[in-house]
Amino acid sequence: MHPSLPLPVVPPRRGRGASWNPPNRFERLHLDREGWTDPDDPAPQTVLLDDTTRSILARNESPDVGFSVGINPYRGCEHGCVFCYARPTHEYLGFSAGLDFETKLLVKRDAPRLLREALTSPGWKPQPIMLSGNTDAYQPVERRLRITRRCLEVLAELRNPVAITTKSYLVTRDVDLLAELASHRAAAVTLSVTTLRNEVQRVMEPRAPTPARRLGAIRVLAQAGIPVGVNVAPVVPGLTDHELPAILEAAAAAGATWAGYIVLRLPHGVKALFETWLEQHFPERREKVLNRIRELRGGRLYDARFSVRGRGEGPWAEQLRSLFEVSRERFGLDRPPTLSTDAFIRPEVKGEARPAKEQMDLFE
Repeated sequence: MHPSLPLPVVPPRRGRGASWNPPNRFERLHLDREGWTDPDDPAPQTVLLDDTTRSILARNESPDVGFSVGINPYRGCEHGCVFCYARPTHEYLGFSAGLDFETKLLVKRDAPRLLREALTSPGWKPQPIMLSGNTDAYQPVERRLRITRRCLEVLAELRNPVAITTKSYLVTRDVDLLAELASHRAAAVTLSVTTLRNEVQRVMEPRAPTPARRLGAIRVLAQAGIPVGVNVAPVVPGLTDHELPAILEAAAAAGATWAGYIVLRLPHGVKALFETWLEQHFPERREKVLNRIRELRGGRLYDARFSVRGRGEGPWAEQLRSLFEVSRERFGLDRPPTLSTDAFIRPEVKGEARPAKEQMDLFE
């Protein structure tokens, strides 16, 4: 939305993080449905669209993201987290970062086959793969389609290391495959926890599991011998920042062995979505939250520089960093483990090891 235009007055939508569709920044024309401002308008339904991409491995060149290669079985995410920094990627597909992002999901049904082809090609250099680096690989539709599960089957068969970041308890369904990979030091899972308060989580991440379920997933994975950690992401200044120590304490008690955090990011259309959401659910905190964000971003709501986009800068950013470090040390949490490629198997030479150790830093 153009910065000079006022934010729309729209009611919140039950079960959705966004309540409207901001204009796509790449499109000249925009359909403004007046019905979307009517609380009696039927709720938009989730639609699955086939993604016929011919490649599955996404290469990352951002220096502050701790992986080089990722797999995204889905584009868009039904969890509906209003703050999701991946929302603007839907604009590349001709959709909006708003309701479209959580209702029009692109599904890569051929992902397992494409992954096998990529990993068995002569040019593949064994290295850790992030599953996934954009939207949640364990969002609700995965329960039925099982695309992530089938990708994990390929990774487990070839013993290629994988790191997973998710909000979903559904990851525990795949304990068998993850435990097999973990036995070769080739798996690590991070649960993303934003808040411990159900009333905040319910409106901020409407279709994601409750905080208790995420802590439960940490417990199940830890008991299965799978390395597991917690990422406090995002930290929402003025709304959830004070919960950081409590989240780390709860995660450590559940079995997490490492921790990280990421400060709220509001790229492109996410700014307008988040401002509208604050007005709908926390009007009394709106100005406090926005002003605190500006303190972290040099007076702006977003700073895209790699070095500061996930941490912010200035006195308040340093205070948050210190709070995290003290809390992490207090509860015995460390850094993520190094994932090994020693056990990788090339199909044509069963059992052949390919040493190519790399460490994935998931929180920088």
